[in-house]
Amino acid sequence: MKIAVSACLLGEKVRFDGGHKQDAFIMKQLSHYASFVPFCPEAKAFGIPRPSIRLVKEKCLEVISNKDGRSLLTPLEVAVSNELTMLEKHSLTGIILKSKSPSCGLGSAKVYLPNGQSIGKGNGVMAQKLQDVYPYLPIEEEGRLQDPWLRENFVMQLFAYDRWMKLLETPVTMHTLISFHTASKFLLQAKNEQNYRELGKIVANHESRDITTCLSEYGTIYLKTIAIKSSIKKTRNVLEHMAGFLKKVLHVNEKEMLHQLIQEYAEGIIPLITPMSILLMLAKKYDITYLLEQYFISPYPKELALRSSIQNGRLDI
Repeated sequence: MKIAVSACLLGEKVRFDGGHKQDAFIMKQLSHYASFVPFCPEAKAFGIPRPSIRLVKEKCLEVISNKDGRSLLTPLEVAVSNELTMLEKHSLTGIILKSKSPSCGLGSAKVYLPNGQSIGKGNGVMAQKLQDVYPYLPIEEEGRLQDPWLRENFVMQLFAYDRWMKLLETPVTMHTLISFHTASKFLLQAKNEQNYRELGKIVANHESRDITTCLSEYGTIYLKTIAIKSSIKKTRNVLEHMAGFLKKVLHVNEKEMLHQLIQEYAEGIIPLITPMSILLMLAKKYDITYLLEQYFISPYPKELALRSSIQNGRLDI
């Protein structure tokens, strides 16, 4: 995978004061599975070191120097355009932005009135452009990734996006699309049941449409669906559904143990990894191939250990 990352998060000394904000999760964990494409429009526009800047809401959003009050919007927009041109040369799987930055903050950049009063938060100049240019790409900022729930959802989206893009690199037939959809069933249901059913209608292809049309429709809904945050309630429903594929083979004590673990997960007593591990063990024991082939079982490398925290779920959203 290729992930575009604000350069300061990679340890590059590009901040206004010549420092960096290297992120441990990106550098020590995610780096094992992805290569990074650094970018920093502020460094390109104003050099290092440089005066800090702020976003000011006048008739439109302005970028103002904290040193002398000059407008710096035009040179920053030129730098953003150049960085976007550079990023478009790469087949990106996702983007991670620096939080609170006037250029890269994703909903976290402070916005001020001309008199200096803070009026809330919004997107930085480049963050907004990236959302416009890449509406379906996984995009998040490192500050929000400190939240175990948001981190798990983002990484699941990254790998689901990557699987889709790799599928498109092959000669896709209706058969391979159906296989992809089948393996994605529980992952999609954990995001949005209605969207999963819509995708099922596309692969059923009762109208006998050509594969290009089906792929286009499927891809749009699929990418929107994997961007949806899951919840404990939806995940519990998926776990119970998966358990249903084992009900004819499980012994009474195994069935009771599995449902007890699912209940304890739903109550926030144990992390998701516990019932998932038992489900995987039982699926292997009884050779339930349908379950073993599901992406939801292993949506990303287990070494990331993102299902090991009780905090990686939200009761409902």
